Amino acid sequence: MIKKIIIFFTFFTITTYLAAEVQGKLALPKNYNVGKLNQFKKGIKLTKSAEKLEKKNKITKAKKKYEKALEYFLIANKEKQGDVEILNYLGFISTKLGEYKNSEIYYLLALSIDSKHVEANGHLGALYIKTNRIKLAKERLKNLENCNCVQYFELKKMLLE
Repeated sequence: MIKKIIIFFTFFTITTYLAAEVQGKLALPKNYNVGKLNQFKKGIKLTKSAEKLEKKNKITKAKKKYEKALEYFLIANKEKQGDVEILNYLGFISTKLGEYKNSEIYYLLALSIDSKHVEANGHLGALYIKTNRIKLAKERLKNLENCNCVQYFELKKMLLE
């Protein structure tokens, strides 16, 4: 009878532990292992994580995530050149890392493929404001004026400040 209780208790403990481990990994991935996701999705996942860290003012940790995300987006860009979304993210990450010249190049490349890309126009406009090129930022705002989108209103607000 005691053996049965010990076996039952051991089995119960092990299965409970394993279930908790699986649930923990799904909720909080360790080392940000994103498994079989492609390079682009890995970059997005790291970017979102970095933005959360940045909001918590954990700048050093955020920068490391942005740097790793940049690596993934560069690989994705090699695999699928000319993808507007990848170029937009390359521009965004470059801005976050203070690489404004690279950022501008990526945004302009994205816009050369799709001149109406809302996010690239908005991010490029914000970059122009950050680098004190207001006339160019106003041009980006003009490109966004008919979109009735968040990017238009955010860029307009930045220009008024």
